[in-house]
Amino acid sequence: MLNKIQIQNLKKRAHHLKPIFQIGKNGLSEDQIDNISIALENRELIKISILQNFSGDKEELIFELVRLTNSELIQKIGRTIIIYKESTNHKKIKL
Repeated sequence: MLNKIQIQNLKKRAHHLKPIFQIGKNGLSEDQIDNISIALENRELIKISILQNFSGDKEELIFELVRLTNSELIQKIGRTIIIYKESTNHKKIKL
């Protein structure tokens, strides 16, 4: 579990990032979850965009995404979320 200072630091680091995944009307697929997990291992901190055509419950989607990738939700702004997971082999961010 991250503390407030660590979360603030991660928010600052994520500010300039562009979303590298988009979740659309079909929701999360196993392939997307696998690709997001790989990206988290390589980058640790990523942005994901939830498209307008996603018709499900956004909060439920975020909860499932965080649970399935074993990551932590850092921030959600509108339809963009930032998640973090400490890398096992590619540590880039010191908290």
